[in-house]
Amino acid sequence: MLKSILGRKEQEESVKEMGRLPPGQALTNRFPVLHYGPVPKFSPAAWDLRVFGEVEEEKRWTWDEFNKLPRGKLLMDIHCVTRWSKFDTEWEGVYLKTLVDEGFIKLKPSARHLLQHCEYGFTVNIPVDIALAENFLLATHFDGRPLEPDHGYPLRGVIGNIPGKGLATPYFWKGGKWLRGLEFRETDQLGFWEQAGYHNEADVWKEQRFSYD
Repeated sequence: MLKSILGRKEQEESVKEMGRLPPGQALTNRFPVLHYGPVPKFSPAAWDLRVFGEVEEEKRWTWDEFNKLPRGKLLMDIHCVTRWSKFDTEWEGVYLKTLVDEGFIKLKPSARHLLQHCEYGFTVNIPVDIALAENFLLATHFDGRPLEPDHGYPLRGVIGNIPGKGLATPYFWKGGKWLRGLEFRETDQLGFWEQAGYHNEADVWKEQRFSYD
């Protein structure tokens, strides 16, 4: 890990030289907490995750059922629209791509967009091709431990950059905290921050922070 051998400024110069630091971003070794509204309480007995919309069959998994789905790990750099970047972050959870590839979710050909439904009615939208890429994960753990409540416990979407893969990389807000539903849609629907003026595509390399950029 970079942080184990270099100071923050040296780390920042190192990732910049490697082409891993997007324009307008600064490296942080902390994990800033940013969200709108209160942190919800979690009850394992009451929690479920609903999958609906442009799917052949709707699903509703309890917390126990969700934790029995195939799991994976992901190492990636994450970039927040508020200009901080955190590198080599480690996540564990369930790949949406795996659920589709292994038939747990059967998408209709009309499924082009994904709307992530979170607690308190908060929503986040991304195209299905980004949701099914290897840099998007339904995460339950960060850095080897269950997510902290402030960071989306028990489940959140996460998206970032895997160096060298050339995958589309939106800003970190495109993964919703406190996830409760996955709605596959034929047409796009703006999420909470997009309705407030944030860029719909949010490409970190193009600095697509706001809709008027």
